[in-house]
Amino acid sequence: MISLDKLWKTYEEGEVKTDALRGVSCKIKKGEFVSIMGPSGSGKSTLLHILSFLDRPTGGQYTFSGRKMSDLSDIELARIRNKEMGFVFQAFNLLGTSTVYENIELPLLYSDMDISKRQSVIEKAVAAVGLSEKINTTAGRLSGGQKQRVAIARALVNDPDIIFADEPTGNLDSHSGVQVMEILEVLNNNGKTIILVTHETYTAEFGRRLIRLKDGEIEVDEPIRERHQHAGLLK
Repeated sequence: MISLDKLWKTYEEGEVKTDALRGVSCKIKKGEFVSIMGPSGSGKSTLLHILSFLDRPTGGQYTFSGRKMSDLSDIELARIRNKEMGFVFQAFNLLGTSTVYENIELPLLYSDMDISKRQSVIEKAVAAVGLSEKINTTAGRLSGGQKQRVAIARALVNDPDIIFADEPTGNLDSHSGVQVMEILEVLNNNGKTIILVTHETYTAEFGRRLIRLKDGEIEVDEPIRERHQHAGLLK
């Protein structure tokens, strides 16, 4: 699904150049659950932004589902991002005065899905995250964990091939965080590709593969051992 070949990202500010990514190469297969970790400044956010078509590399090649990013226009990248990718962010990014239903509907407003089909698709997504009874509740009245579950449902409505989760448990207590990660785990078991960026060990352990970055390079790329009650196996 994803192939990175000697990927570089250099930021320039005046005469100062900073290499955020330095020749990153790896492949991610369809159906994988990959956890990306690394200290602040390691390049993990930059990598996620490039993988999700929110930014372009300055060197190397990124191929997504057989298509080279360098061959695609910004409009084509936006179309792929809307149809084939789902996003879950640390900050939820919900409209507080809109209902759960209305928040989940937002991506569909930019799709060609028939209005008659929207309701069933939204209700299915809400059920997948266990919030059917909250579908008409305004987002501002939900707990943090519930808000993140709504964000996951919103990421599901276009039936994306891949879900990018950027620190999805960063604003949650550990109990709510585990609930959110268990939902992502079920989605992965059902065939969704999950790419997770996190600094939390217990969150990363839900993945099946760990990529650890340091100074813009891959320091570790290895399978994650089976969790034992989320007991810090990556330490």
